[in-house]
Amino acid sequence: MWDVLTIIGTVAFALSGAFVAMEEDYDLMGVYILGLVTAFGGGAVRNLLIGIPVSALWEQGSLFIIAIVVMSIAFIFPTLLVNQWGKFGLLFDAIGLSAFAIQGALYATEMNHPLPAVIVAAALTGTGGGMIRDVLAGRKPLFLQKEIYIVWAMLAGVIIGLNLVTNSIGLSILFFAIIVLRMMSVHFRWQLPRRKLINIASNQEIKG
Repeated sequence: MWDVLTIIGTVAFALSGAFVAMEEDYDLMGVYILGLVTAFGGGAVRNLLIGIPVSALWEQGSLFIIAIVVMSIAFIFPTLLVNQWGKFGLLFDAIGLSAFAIQGALYATEMNHPLPAVIVAAALTGTGGGMIRDVLAGRKPLFLQKEIYIVWAMLAGVIIGLNLVTNSIGLSILFFAIIVLRMMSVHFRWQLPRRKLINIASNQEIKG
């Protein structure tokens, strides 16, 4: 089951990066690079932080092939996949967020890292690829602006790091719970508190 979910998450994140690249009018190579960074960037950053060799990513050769095939289809038939992405993209993205966040937390706990490291591993694995994608595309990271996103990945890290889930049934429940929470946060437009600072000096100059 986890292999299937990982494939779905990889495909979702690869398509997300590919669509952003096409929106920015990147060429084919730009589409591939941005899509692969989105799909695998979070795992690479996580590996660096918790002590797993980055080269371990190359053991996922089949996922790289799947991602490249999907991005090629998206580049050749953009309209076809954009329509489907509009219907199912949010769900697939939520699946990828949940699966990767749990995967990152499990990696960290298997290496006996403390709770903060488990939370960071979950957050970066779930959202790191999207963060790198937005930076490369010259955009503000979307997960820091809109509906609650990274918090759900961190929640998975907290639950796993505290050993509140210790078996496959519990992990399955957690997986679906993170998906539901992510979808609810979009549907009901839940947002974290925010505060925008006003440049007082600039206002005084304008009034003067």
